[in-house]
Amino acid sequence: MQSKSILLVEDNPDDETLTLRAFKKHKIVNQVVVARDGAEALEYFFGARRGQSEPPSLVLLDLKLPKVDGLEVLRRIRADERTRSLPVVVLTSSQEEQDMVASYSLGCNSYIRKPVDFDKFLEAVNALGLYWLLLNELPRSRGGPK
Repeated sequence: MQSKSILLVEDNPDDETLTLRAFKKHKIVNQVVVARDGAEALEYFFGARRGQSEPPSLVLLDLKLPKVDGLEVLRRIRADERTRSLPVVVLTSSQEEQDMVASYSLGCNSYIRKPVDFDKFLEAVNALGLYWLLLNELPRSRGGPK
């Protein structure tokens, strides 16, 4: 599971640390790039340096972000041909049904509420890593097996 990178879009430093600790505990050693607001995430995808690195194999996207919210980030990811097929998992503490409905309407691949309990969070991160980084296959044009 180490050659595929992950973009974690998370503004809460505690949630970022918790997520990185959970990856480490479950031996998910993929490179993790962190964007701390929606504007930084969009810059990562569409900024001037975009063509210089491979896109991530997985985006973990919080919804409640400063500058540009997560739903707008998701909308822009799905609107662009270069990022349209990217796996995007909404990982949020939002309990709002409308956020879930909007996320799926905009094309997220999965919607996961962050568990408050650390052990449950560890289980969720382990399942994310196993499925999205090990089992999920992408088309060749998106970095899948050749």
